[in-house]
Amino acid sequence: MRPGHGEPKLTTKHRHEIYYDPYDPDLQLDPYPVFRRMREESPLYYNEEHDFFAVSRYSDCEAVLKDHTTFSSAKGGILELIKMDIELPSGVFIFEDPPLHTAHRSLLSRVFTPKKMNALEPRIRKLCQDTLDPLVGSDRLDFVMDLGARLPMAVIGMLLGIPIADQEDLRRHKDEGIRREVGKPGEFTEDQFADATFFEDYINWRREHPSDDLMTALMVGEFEDETGTVRTLTHDELLIFVNVLATAGNETTNRVIGHMGRILGDLPDQRRQVAEDRSLVPNAVEEILRFEPPALQTCRYVTRDVELHGQTVPAGSVMMVIMASGNHDDREFPPDGDRFDVSRPVSHHLTFGHGIHFCLGAALARLEARVALDEILNRFPDWEVDHANAALDSSQVRGWSTLPVHLPTA
Repeated sequence: MRPGHGEPKLTTKHRHEIYYDPYDPDLQLDPYPVFRRMREESPLYYNEEHDFFAVSRYSDCEAVLKDHTTFSSAKGGILELIKMDIELPSGVFIFEDPPLHTAHRSLLSRVFTPKKMNALEPRIRKLCQDTLDPLVGSDRLDFVMDLGARLPMAVIGMLLGIPIADQEDLRRHKDEGIRREVGKPGEFTEDQFADATFFEDYINWRREHPSDDLMTALMVGEFEDETGTVRTLTHDELLIFVNVLATAGNETTNRVIGHMGRILGDLPDQRRQVAEDRSLVPNAVEEILRFEPPALQTCRYVTRDVELHGQTVPAGSVMMVIMASGNHDDREFPPDGDRFDVSRPVSHHLTFGHGIHFCLGAALARLEARVALDEILNRFPDWEVDHANAALDSSQVRGWSTLPVHLPTA
């Protein structure tokens, strides 16, 4: 049994049949027993009801993510989005293939360098301190509502020049965009990704008042597009870029902070180990990322017939890559990938993807998580999770919508 949960429910149609349903809310609570069975008994899994194939071993996940020619991102990275077969607008760079993806990534990679992101640490630490200091002396803290929902959006707001007064509206706007009805696939429209009107006024104002921020860098940065033309982003492309960055930069880091509170709250000995030796903070963050990735899986469109584990995956299929399962694979993380251990040397995992779509914001997400953990431990070295009032969210990324904890009082 994993810490913090009751006895997990194996999601099966029949007791001995492996059945993985990515929309099952009960499975969201603890999918890892099913993932273990998939790795060992059905490394290439097929779900007839939702019509997708899935790989779950680390090596298979890595191989699929690396082969962008056979496993395309151009139709999206979400099962139901690929099934809709809609044409995505230029600028949704996380759902693009080369040469378009190469062109757009070349611009972003100059902005999101690890050196530039790490230079933000003093400003991010100040944002974190300002968020946590008013809570000192309280007997309760909510890792999500008090910190996870605030810090990442404050950082994105700082980078994009979104005023503090508008950041809560932006967070709600982004949250609503990724919610789905419990137990059901998400719904998408053809203009959903192009609708970034929320940012229109900020972009127009920034054009008139350039600054040393991400928004300005995206406006003026030149890149060579897929036709060989050197240019800047069009207005519509810029809107979409900012929309994607705001969504990805907020939601995933929010989830990481929630998972941090749950894991270290349920494992007090390991939490105290990190509190007493802060040199363990970076590795503890990597282990949290490995152990509870915000995105359980991503999907790819199969462009040609391909053989995997003695079976043929036909062209036109959807291949689900279950990174969360790969992150728990004993072959890659011996002796027990299902065990959390802050002293485990974590040099790699699949939480930020692999290959050409490796997350450009990984350095920023890591920085925010390290700062958050360090500043939390500075003020609240001990806590106990209030599981009765914690709630797991049902959206495209898995995590806690609320994670209250009890704090010891003097």
